[in-house]
Amino acid sequence: MKPTKIGKVETILWDRWCLVRIYCEDGTVGIGEGGVHGWQRPTETMIKVMAPYLIGKDPDKIEHHAQFLQRSSHFMGSVVAGAISAIDIALWDIKGKRLGVPIFDLMGGKTRDRVRCYMHVHGDTVEALAKDAVAKKKAGFTAVRFSAFSPDYYLHKSYEEWASDAVARVGAVREAVGNDTDVCVEIHRQMSPAEGTALGKRLEQFHPFFYEDPMLPDSPAIMGDVQDHCEIPIATGERFTSIFQFQDLLENRGCAYVRPDLCLCMGLTGCKKVAAMAESYHVKVIPHNPLSPISTAACVQLDACIPNFALQEYTGESEPPKSELLKEPLKLVKGYLEVPTGPGLGIELNEAAIKKFPVKDKVLDTPIGFDGSIQDR
Repeated sequence: MKPTKIGKVETILWDRWCLVRIYCEDGTVGIGEGGVHGWQRPTETMIKVMAPYLIGKDPDKIEHHAQFLQRSSHFMGSVVAGAISAIDIALWDIKGKRLGVPIFDLMGGKTRDRVRCYMHVHGDTVEALAKDAVAKKKAGFTAVRFSAFSPDYYLHKSYEEWASDAVARVGAVREAVGNDTDVCVEIHRQMSPAEGTALGKRLEQFHPFFYEDPMLPDSPAIMGDVQDHCEIPIATGERFTSIFQFQDLLENRGCAYVRPDLCLCMGLTGCKKVAAMAESYHVKVIPHNPLSPISTAACVQLDACIPNFALQEYTGESEPPKSELLKEPLKLVKGYLEVPTGPGLGIELNEAAIKKFPVKDKVLDTPIGFDGSIQDR
């Protein structure tokens, strides 16, 4: 393989996502994605700040570039980490394309041919939620994930009313899909540790596959207490931006599943490290994936090469704009994504779709809580 250099870094704000393309002097182009759902502009700005460093550099030095960009910044957090993640994914795509192999081949080789996915289920009422869960099961998914709370949960006058509503929703989905489909319960960090623990014990009867973010992820030690008192496996980590946060979480036995976001936690490089750390604690990996098909493609490459993969978040890519972004969408068969065998990420952007869908900025849509404060959803 002849040496080449990075010649250009291009950002693309598309719908609600921030994409990046890195061009090499030999004609190879890598694709990446970074940032937080709906907050793409800060990520784009940070990529542009980092771009001058990359110009003229060897694209093969992926770890070096990630370390330099991380350590040279005065600040950390989601904006910096999201930008590095986008660059990292694109550089891995370049390396795979230049060598003519999928990324998973460069990360130890394939451990599976397909990736089991869970699908999101929605419904304002218990009946609507259960109906949608059945529809997703009929579509071939063997795992579904949904919020335990109705949209107006913040209007409940007491904890008991709030928790009872959650129990009713989870129970209805379990009854609707039966025992041959896994039920994944999302709390969205809405409860205190005591509330999350108490609700978790009440939900044990429905045997959820995981219990996601029962409290804010700001104290691994307290999350460990919640996990210790619940007989439900906790899943968390989607907001983390570094391996050090996951280290604290794992040392405190704060979960049974880690949820690294490849577009936020230092890309494929960072999340492969998270998976290895989790493996040493017998913890499995469920990558967070609320973004575009570029994120999904990167997740599948990671899922394909780690031994402790559990489930893949899949938000549905059969409707525009997602369905139009790739020339050949990833193949979903009966709730499983087939691992592509093409070089790099194994995908190619559809230029027409990029021009068709303008950028959309996130609008604040969080509800007002009991005391007038804005509640996190």
